[in-house]
Amino acid sequence: MSNTYVWSISCLDCIPQVGDLKDYCVVSHWNCSGTDGTFTGSCYSTVSFTVDPEKPNYTPYDELTEAEVIAWTQAALGEEQVTAIYTSIDSQIQNQIDPPIVVLPLPWLTPAPTPV
Repeated sequence: MSNTYVWSISCLDCIPQVGDLKDYCVVSHWNCSGTDGTFTGSCYSTVSFTVDPEKPNYTPYDELTEAEVIAWTQAALGEEQVTAIYTSIDSQIQNQIDPPIVVLPLPWLTPAPTPV
């Protein structure tokens, strides 16, 4: 079974005015979580956008959708970085399934007797 991933945006940092453009987004605070149906992993970070007061097809802040900002975020990160994020989440999930390190009881300690 393959892992599924969900992207979300928790915050946007904006410059109040860039030329004639109001509330211009310059930073996306994003989260990507993944699951195999039982175990989960996640990655949180930020990505910056280039300021361009002549930007074609500018979307006013109050008309932005999360899907649009997620697409900007993934484009700014690039395909290689998005793949690395998925790989990191896959590793987190795999480490829960098959932990690479476990904590064992110290062999020289006697377990406490079970109360009767």
